Amino acid sequence: ALQALAAAVFLADFAADLAAEGWTGHLRAEGVAAIALLVAVVVGALQVRGLIEQARQDDLAVALSRQAVGDLIQRRFAQWRLTGAEADVALFAVKGCDVAEIAQLRGAALGTVRAQLTRVYAKAGVNSQSALVALFLDELIDPAAFEPRGGRGHETA
Repeated sequence: ALQALAAAVFLADFAADLAAEGWTGHLRAEGVAAIALLVAVVVGALQVRGLIEQARQDDLAVALSRQAVGDLIQRRFAQWRLTGAEADVALFAVKGCDVAEIAQLRGAALGTVRAQLTRVYAKAGVNSQSALVALFLDELIDPAAFEPRGGRGHETA
């Protein structure tokens, strides 16, 4: 806005000087500078507008991705027939929490969480937290690679 105001002031001054003095060498330089400033203001405004639009598109893509990931997780949890407690523990595991953090967050004993994670891993057909996370990443990266086998609902390596 300040650049646009400065460009308007310089262009008005240029026009007034041109009307009063005529076309001189000094006015040519002043006119070129004023026009260059105006062009820079317009180009800058267009770039800012493009960046704002790109940010809006990025925000929409992130929101859609969050929804897709959430839907995928819920579908797999239902497919694996996780109990409510197992689903909570599995979600914390997918988010990267370790057993102690999950126990603290759920107000449960470490042994209980370990047992729940063992059941989650068995139902998902994996044997570790990283393999559980990899199931979701694999499906997000290459959905075609996801083919249910033996009722487990995923591919095992």
